[in-house]
Amino acid sequence: MEDNRPQWGKGCSRGCILPQRVVVALFGFLALIWAYTNRVSMSHIITKLVVPINRTDEEKEEVCPKDEDVDSESSDNKGEYEWSEQLQGIILGVMWGKQWGLMVVRIIMGAAQGPLFPALTAFLSAWVPSKERATLGAFTYSGVTAGVVLSNSCSGLMLHSFHWRITLFVFGGLTLVWFIFFVLLCYSTPDQHPCIKPKEMAYLNEQLGQRNKGKLPIPWKDMLLSKAMMAVIVSQIGHDWGYFVMITCLPKYMSDVLQFSIRSNGFVTSLPFIAMWVCTIIAGWLADWLIRTEKMSINLARKLFTFISAALPGAFMVAASYAGCDKALVVALFTISMLTMGFYYSGQKLTPLDMSPAYSGTIMAITNGLGSLSGLLSPPIVGALTPNATLNEWRVVFWLGFVILVLSAIVFWIWGSAEVQPYDPAYSGEKKKG
Repeated sequence: MEDNRPQWGKGCSRGCILPQRVVVALFGFLALIWAYTNRVSMSHIITKLVVPINRTDEEKEEVCPKDEDVDSESSDNKGEYEWSEQLQGIILGVMWGKQWGLMVVRIIMGAAQGPLFPALTAFLSAWVPSKERATLGAFTYSGVTAGVVLSNSCSGLMLHSFHWRITLFVFGGLTLVWFIFFVLLCYSTPDQHPCIKPKEMAYLNEQLGQRNKGKLPIPWKDMLLSKAMMAVIVSQIGHDWGYFVMITCLPKYMSDVLQFSIRSNGFVTSLPFIAMWVCTIIAGWLADWLIRTEKMSINLARKLFTFISAALPGAFMVAASYAGCDKALVVALFTISMLTMGFYYSGQKLTPLDMSPAYSGTIMAITNGLGSLSGLLSPPIVGALTPNATLNEWRVVFWLGFVILVLSAIVFWIWGSAEVQPYDPAYSGEKKKG
């Protein structure tokens, strides 16, 4: 194979320690980290902006005793805005000044982040072979969880020590630094990368084949009427409901109901997502091992991991709501809940890559876009269900999440598929060979 790389690219490749497909996965991982630190930090900032709830004696009986340092924080922080639980939910859902200015900023942020998952999926389909898909794909998508961990842990510390605007400046500034390096170091396809080593290029050509460089017409009808597509959409909506309730509303639950201090809140809301991130990495390796050694088909692996990541998180979420004010037990149950959700990124999340490598970005755009409706709707619905932010009100929220998660996983188990679909060019090629 002729080496058409420029001379500076050949010199650059000699200094590259990591394979370029790993670099691509790493930058995708970092992209999701910074997207979610900017997004989730608002869930902590809003506890600083809003005037604390003034509870009646009856309502005080339905929440937990305060942390020792909550009273001192409350005396320092009187809040700036008297926003109801419903309005806070809307602000967090749409994703400075008065509330309308904040809503506009959140809408712009959500619109800007909309193409992120489809673009990353198309990126991975061009760089990652199928036998490495769960390992590198799960690692990339685990940036969501890592971003939540970083935001939860650092937001609490920064809000405790500095003005709330500092949180936004720090996360926003780091995102700009990432963008500069991403533009310089990452390329859309292996054959465009000047620094890729010939050995890796040959390996990717062998595993991925020669990709069609022309623009293929999208088979909208066959794609949208596919049972597998419908199952992926339903599963995505169900997962996103449970996940966004946790990343958006868990800080408020810890603050309003369990009454952790701002500093403690950042730490305890990080633990569940640290557990999820660790499980995501292990589950990615496990899925690839099960498939590679033929102990489990790719179809069964995706379905099993998806069901585990829905049923168990929902069950432990509900259990946490019955743990009352035993703060250690509540945090432990939420941690186990999110630990088991880590199987998701080696399950349903990878099926767009499995179903159609050629149209994986389009499939991800549709499923992720419709799934994001959960992120838009769940916070205001949670706000409407918890006007007084009491234990009993939140218990309803967690039961609702359990039902939605399990039903969506059942739909995926019955109708979902990780097999290449008939509308993908790879499917036609396989049929012709046979």
